[in-house]
Formats: sequence, structure tokens, C-alpha cells
Amino acid sequence: MSRPPLEVADIVRYAGQPFVERSRKWITGQHQKVLLAITRCRTAALGGHRDQCSDCGHTAISYNSCRNRHCPRCQGNARLRWLQARERELLPTRYVHVVFTLPRELAPLALQNKRLIYKLLFHASAETLLEIARDPHHLGAEIGFFSVLHTWDQRLQHHPHIHCVVAAGGLAPDHARWVSSRPSFFLPVKVLSRVFRGKFVAALKTAFRNGTLEFHGQLAPLAEPRAFASWLRLLFRKDWVVYSKPPFGGPEHVLRYLGAYTHRIAISNHRLLALADGCIRFRWRDSAHNNRKRVMTLPVDEFLRRFLLHLLPCRFMRIRNFGFLANRRRAELLPLCFRLLQPSDQPPARPPSPAALSAGSLWNCPLCGGIMQVVERLSATQLLLRSPPHPGQCAA
Repeated sequence: MSRPPLEVADIVRYAGQPFVERSRKWITGQHQKVLLAITRCRTAALGGHRDQCSDCGHTAISYNSCRNRHCPRCQGNARLRWLQARERELLPTRYVHVVFTLPRELAPLALQNKRLIYKLLFHASAETLLEIARDPHHLGAEIGFFSVLHTWDQRLQHHPHIHCVVAAGGLAPDHARWVSSRPSFFLPVKVLSRVFRGKFVAALKTAFRNGTLEFHGQLAPLAEPRAFASWLRLLFRKDWVVYSKPPFGGPEHVLRYLGAYTHRIAISNHRLLALADGCIRFRWRDSAHNNRKRVMTLPVDEFLRRFLLHLLPCRFMRIRNFGFLANRRRAELLPLCFRLLQPSDQPPARPPSPAALSAGSLWNCPLCGGIMQVVERLSATQLLLRSPPHPGQCAA
């Protein structure tokens, strides 16, 4: 894919420092650290390396990536490495995509309590799926899945939701057989919605009693118990949005499908159109009108403010595993799932070895397609004496 004409880094270089000065009332050190990392990513400031093709001997100099998870440039390679690691865990069965969304009334509270609310969102959605799937009136099985947190919508507004990718079936209670879901149905969405709402609100009440919820600004009145209880009752007046897509193809389709959801940030560089007259124009998809593509224009300060809304707390895990894929159980239960799903007349299927998955190169020779290998590390000082690499030849 060619390099986009406009990048988030260009916007930060153009308006980042004036924006920081105008936002001193709320901007934090983490915000400034991320903005700095984005501007330095793949520049001489971070040093670089000289790569050589193992086939034709072609050499090229590349600048280092910042490796910040909020940087648009760094997510492609991170996604590739993650998908390679997950490839050996894909079961020979169909998969289901389920989305749990917090109502808009909770978004302001989530912004003031990111670590707590996002953690509750993970746990409430996972416990809901596990509980309903174990119910013999529904699937009656122990399922396995991973969840990915997204906090934005197409217009960069705050919109916390969880994407869950679930194997369309699970282990029977005695772990003696695999229980498959119906071909066009997984779990009842209405039931998922109401159980999810109940679990999340119950967790909110517990957090309030424990004094771990914070209320600032316009939310300060909610610190009073009666006001908080009255506000919680409003959350039960409507069903919460839980969306389940029909089961899609087997493992051969899953990796391509997952690429659209893992390691994404609020906006990619390829959605940016123009920076002019202090405003940013970018593409967005209008899901309320058949996913029609539209163009939005925002002042630079508002664009950067919305972008920074989606920074995650330090060391917060935005991709988590549950059920038989949970870290403590995967080594024991995942091989069992493979055995139960393998037809008896075929030899056991073995997932690809880690060595085979890592054999590919994240950057191939532009001349012959061979593997580029690092032959020399270069400091920022050394790079000042060399000509900059062609933009299309930069690699992480």
C-alpha cells in the first residue's frame, strides 16, 4: 500500500505544540508523550538500521518505529505479528462476531474512569457470553474467545465497545465432546443484552460502594448516593446494544476477517484527506445510512482532542482471552478442542509451528522480493551523516 499524502504525524507537527499550549487545563504527560512519539516515528530522531537482501544484496537504510500502540504507522507490523501468533490457535470450525456496546449515557463516566470502566466492560461482556453459553437451554457448552476493546466511532467520538470473536461451539461440560451451535444462530441477542446490562450495572454499584469511581465536573453531583442510584435506574429504561453477526467461515477466513478489528487506532492515515485553513478533512462511514462514505471537516484542535480521547491507560491490555482460550487454560484445553473437532478417519491436525510462522519477513526486497535482513544498527547521530531513505522504503 502506498504512503498516504497526509498522516497524523504531519498534523501533530503542524499544530501539536500550539494545541498543547491551548489545552493546558486538561492535557496530561501521557498525551504529550504520545504526540511526541508520533512525530518522531520513522525519523532520524529514533535511529535506524541498514538492511540487506539475502538474495540480490540490495541495501537500504530504514528509520526505527516508535512502537507506540497509539501510533498509526506502527500498527501494521504489530497486527501481522499478532495474527501470526493466533494462526496456530484457530480451530477447524465456524466463528461468530459479537459486539457489546455501552450506552451513550455512560461515555462521560468512562472518560473519567477509563481503567475501571474498560475493565468492567471486558469482564461483564465475557461473563455474559460464558454464562449464557453454559446454559443447557442455549448452547450448553464452555466456549472460548478473545475480546478487543475499541473506544471510538467513525467520527472519532467516544464510543466504548467490545468486539468478541467466538468459536461457534464449545466443550461439553464433561469435556468429552464438541458441541456445535446451529448453522445460522449462536446465542439469543436479547438475552445477552439484558444479562450484560445487569452484570455491568451491578459492578458499577460495587465500585461506587468501594469508593473507586471518580466524579468530576458535570458528573460531580453523582457522588451523592441517592443521585447515583437515580442515575443508574435510567440505564434500565432501554435495552443495551449487543450485536451478533451470523457465523462466518472457518479458519481460512478468520485471519483476514480479524485484520479489520485488531490493533486498530481511532483513525488510520489512509482516511485523512487534507489539511487546509486550520481544518482537517477525513473520510468516515455512516452506518446509519447503509455505510455510506462521507467526508467530515474538523478544526485541527478538535481533531487532536478527539484523537486523544482514545488513549488507553498505561499497560492496559486491550486484547484479552477468555474461556478455553484463557491464558491459564489454553495449554490444556486448546489441544483437546483440536482432537474433538478432528474427524476420526483423518490424522490429527497440527497447528503451524511458531518457526514456520515467523519465517516470513515484515519487509521484502523491492527489487527481487527476497528477505531483507538487518546488517547494521545506526544511531541518530550516524544517520545525520547519511541521506534519508526513500519514504516507501521505511520499515519498522
